[in-house]
Amino acid sequence: MGRVERLATEGIGRLLVEFSLPAIAGMLVTALYNVVDRIFVGNWVGSDGIAAVSICFPVMLIMMAFGMLIAFGGTSLVAIRLGQGRRQEAEQVLGNALTLYLLLAASFTSFGLLFMSPLLRLFGASGTVLPLAEEYLTIILLGVLVHEISFGMSNFIRSDGNPHAAMLTMLLGAGINLLLDPLFIVVLHWGIRGAALATVLAQSISAAWVMTYFLGGKSALKLRAANLRLRPGLVRQIAVAGTPPWVMALAASAIQAILNNRLQLYGGELAVTVMGIIFSIYALVKMPIAGISQGAQPIIGYNYGTLRFGRVRQTLLLAIIAATVFVVLCFAAVELQSARLIRLFNPNDRELARMGSQAIRIFLSMLPLVGFQMVSANYFQAVGKPRVATLLTLSRQVLLLMPLVLILPHFFGLTGIWLAAPVAELVAALLSGIFLIRELRRLGVNPARAKICPRQTSQP
Repeated sequence: MGRVERLATEGIGRLLVEFSLPAIAGMLVTALYNVVDRIFVGNWVGSDGIAAVSICFPVMLIMMAFGMLIAFGGTSLVAIRLGQGRRQEAEQVLGNALTLYLLLAASFTSFGLLFMSPLLRLFGASGTVLPLAEEYLTIILLGVLVHEISFGMSNFIRSDGNPHAAMLTMLLGAGINLLLDPLFIVVLHWGIRGAALATVLAQSISAAWVMTYFLGGKSALKLRAANLRLRPGLVRQIAVAGTPPWVMALAASAIQAILNNRLQLYGGELAVTVMGIIFSIYALVKMPIAGISQGAQPIIGYNYGTLRFGRVRQTLLLAIIAATVFVVLCFAAVELQSARLIRLFNPNDRELARMGSQAIRIFLSMLPLVGFQMVSANYFQAVGKPRVATLLTLSRQVLLLMPLVLILPHFFGLTGIWLAAPVAELVAALLSGIFLIRELRRLGVNPARAKICPRQTSQP
């Protein structure tokens, strides 16, 4: 039995563990090296260094957004095509995705370098933080291509039915980055530039590994030169299927920019530093949830394509339970160890510890609901329902969080900014629950009568 075909026959629990654990490990390590970056920057460059990295974060999120548009849209189509026995079309998706990454990298690097200073000012950079942010972002922009290949194409390795190879891709880059950070920042005294160089060099090695996988004999899906030519219809389907995570990342970038400006207004650069630390810790929580969602995606997509709706339901429910158990444990850790977590980034700044300890407990107070909301949105993407997935994504980051960040500080000052996230997460979780209950009821019907989304059966 092939690696892909067993998605329809093996036990759901075993498959979910097999596909999720590598993704969780890889994404957790990826999030961890971002945290380690900021720990080294905070301890050896100072709080201004953390603020500079935080100011650059919206630009990096935009870069990641377009990578996710191609990666998640493409892998969703690949899973469904393989479930329908259309391997050649799945390989066309793979080839077109690589070409899109090449075009994306060239465009993003050129635009970013030309307009870097205005962008950084727009995102809240000023004073001593601006030159540090420019130094850091210049190197990151020069490495866009290797980032997109290492991050984006590794998702297709998982859809190829090889989650362990996908995990190795992420572990390779993260492990090298963890080794280079102390060398470049502490030993060679390259400061914030060293953190950026460590990231780009690590991603370059990871990208080389990804390309070796698809160009060698390890993959079931082959990267063929004939499939690199863009097909407008296929590009459109990739874009539509990948819209939810793309919108989510773009919204996160907009939210980060608004937050930086509001934080500067109500709390100064110290508040920007605090938010940078909170987002680093939050990433440690969200990345494993994303790993669970990504592990479930090929299982859900393949069985949905073959009309095995019972297996779809089981995969979805197991993913929600696993994600919820994880975030509840993380919530307990944050509540009990908030001050210690903040001091990891700069043990000598008492004001940072005081403000950060209070802020992180408020900002993450609805953390137990995050796993359910993220898995639910990812489910609708996996089954080719991007409109619902986009709505669930927008409900938290745009429709709720963005207005709350603008409104609540007028009444509660800086505390209002910390309160915006838990209020948004509560309402977004309720909305996700409504849509998911309806979907679970629909999946209980006779598979022969179920209606498959037209996008899943159309030719590219």
